[in-house]
Amino acid sequence: MPTEDATGTGSAGPGHDLRHHGDAEMRDEGSTLTDLAVNVRSGTPPVWLRERIAESLTGLAAYPDGRAARAAVAARHGLPVEQVLLTAGAAEAFVLLARALKVRHPVVVHPQFTEPEAALRDAGHTVGRVLLREEDGFRLDPAAVPEAADLVVIGNPTNPTSVLHPAALIAGLARPGRTLVVDEAFMDAVPGEREALAGRVDIPGLVVLRSLTKTWGLAGLRIGYVLAASETVAELERAQPLWPVSTPALAAAAACVSSQALAEAAHAAHRIAADRAHLVAGLREFEPDGLRVVEPAEGSFVLVRLPRAAAVRRHLRDLGFAVRRGDTFPGLGEDWLRLAVRDRTTVNGFLQALDRAVTLAGR
Repeated sequence: MPTEDATGTGSAGPGHDLRHHGDAEMRDEGSTLTDLAVNVRSGTPPVWLRERIAESLTGLAAYPDGRAARAAVAARHGLPVEQVLLTAGAAEAFVLLARALKVRHPVVVHPQFTEPEAALRDAGHTVGRVLLREEDGFRLDPAAVPEAADLVVIGNPTNPTSVLHPAALIAGLARPGRTLVVDEAFMDAVPGEREALAGRVDIPGLVVLRSLTKTWGLAGLRIGYVLAASETVAELERAQPLWPVSTPALAAAAACVSSQALAEAAHAAHRIAADRAHLVAGLREFEPDGLRVVEPAEGSFVLVRLPRAAAVRRHLRDLGFAVRRGDTFPGLGEDWLRLAVRDRTTVNGFLQALDRAVTLAGR
């Protein structure tokens, strides 16, 4: 399994635009395109959550007080509050980790969300890469992670591959003196959250990141959290600015870990799994055209490889659909696309457009 160094500083990684994200596909024409580029659950936030956020607006004159939200998140995972840190989305957590932790040999397992590497590079670190291979189904080989790595970052399920790694395999990466960062931003889209490490206290150096923006449609509000040993949380908290999470975001955090919300998220995870199966079945019809789906997909998105993907993507835009280009992810090239899972009606319309786009790209 190949490894490489991503040397230097700055946000543009070697050969990849690490700061390109799915929302870029929706700019300018976002009002007219059907969105399969952004991994935020459609139809969110629900009415009850919008109402909770709106109620918090009466308290905007006061500085944010995160104690109740922090306690609610801690209770949700069975942890003391000292092991929880609320952040302005998971992206802020990556910046805090890069700036606060004293590491010498950070390694990021790719293909995955690119912000961890971008944050590390911006903080002046030389970042090692472990590139998972298509022929292995983009599954983790623990032996590929260098023993010298004192910070390892991996997503589970991984964006953009939609691979769900076994929890025991990831836990096996833990070492004395190593910080093991697991990005579980999409774990609540997995039925039963199987393979989750959130709430585990028996793994040395474990840091779990969670985002509430994906399942609940709160990307514009920015809310997530870190679960880690109290000493690590204290280090990260010292690197945070004052009042980093707004009062509306704190209200959302408390609401999204309530029993009602957890039940709704669990139901949504099963619906996503069914809708994903429908999407994958439709995509398999394009195998004669050279399309390949990375399977088994376990997240709220799927990764596909197909000839002339860049041209197909452009034609899909002309036909009213936005999808995520894959070539900005280290380990992938121009022949990859990421597709967000949507409802069956939307997927059926997309598959018809894909058929047309593949034909046009082949001319």
